[in-house]
Amino acid sequence: MKKLIARVAIAFTLLLVLYVGGVLLYGTLNDWVPEAKTPLENSGAASIPVIEDSLLTFVTWNLGFGGLGEESEFFFDHGNMYLSKGRMVRAPKEAVQKNNEGVEQFVGSTASDFFLFQEVDYHSKRSYFANQHELVRGQKTDYSAFFATNYRSPLVPIPVFEPWHLYGEVESGLGTYSKYQPYESVRLQLPGAFPWPVRLFQLDRCVALHRFRVKGDKELVVMNVHNSAYDADGSLKQQQMAFLKELFLKEYQAGHYVVVGGDWNQVPPFFRFDGYMPGRTQGYTQINIGPEYLPADWQWAYDPRVPTNRKTKTPYRPGETFITLIDFFLVSPNVQIRQVKGIDQKFRYSDHQPVYLEVELK
Repeated sequence: MKKLIARVAIAFTLLLVLYVGGVLLYGTLNDWVPEAKTPLENSGAASIPVIEDSLLTFVTWNLGFGGLGEESEFFFDHGNMYLSKGRMVRAPKEAVQKNNEGVEQFVGSTASDFFLFQEVDYHSKRSYFANQHELVRGQKTDYSAFFATNYRSPLVPIPVFEPWHLYGEVESGLGTYSKYQPYESVRLQLPGAFPWPVRLFQLDRCVALHRFRVKGDKELVVMNVHNSAYDADGSLKQQQMAFLKELFLKEYQAGHYVVVGGDWNQVPPFFRFDGYMPGRTQGYTQINIGPEYLPADWQWAYDPRVPTNRKTKTPYRPGETFITLIDFFLVSPNVQIRQVKGIDQKFRYSDHQPVYLEVELK
């Protein structure tokens, strides 16, 4: 009997090693390595070629890939990539449909010159292969539409030891939509990566940069960003922010207007990350962007009254779920902020909430 048990244990261990080794080999062989700079194609309309108006409006929103509405939790938020322990790996299809209908309704009913969206699923098992880029495009048929991939994997093998419901195939990224037609749009790869093998199944962070002609022979540079989330020590974000700082300053020094929006996975300078729930951090933390990051005449645009992010260890429970503010805008000194407003949706459709910005080009 002891010999039988020993043989079964050996066989199980061998199968486990082969399974994990096979997953890592498959991931390594199929790892997507994006170029440093990639042109982006317009899949929308050929919209207005020159910006004539000095007043412009923007919306930024992380869509949560359609799978992180109010009823959802996410097992990975507990820090365990091996077992789900009964927690949600993928939202029910009905929930994803509800969330995407909410996205469509919001886009269709919101007047804005620019929409900067993150975690836009294009072709992913986790969202039942719903194409959010096309859903948004369908609501703004006269807008230019650009998609910059930042997450591409034929197989994300988490939870590792539950192969019957793996995360699976993912194609997701940044969606930028505008009533104006940029004359150039590019995807710029951000520096920094997790160590192998974790990096095989993580996002390849990027910034989507779009150049627009403005009357008077001027130029507006709009950037859509989404910084790293799971670098506990902030080292990846630090590398990314250094790259972005150089980019921001270069564009402004060239005489351009600069507007940046997105999910920074950091809180603005001097903003208390647990300000909505003082002392009740539930183990979460968010680093601040340093006040010395940019010259003092650059401005961070956010609405401190409305949280933009809720954590996903559990479904959303008002007053209990930890909330913070990590989605906002940055504008160069030649851009005046007229209004910034957080849009409180009670996290019904995503684990993030939209932020609206109105600016004037000086």
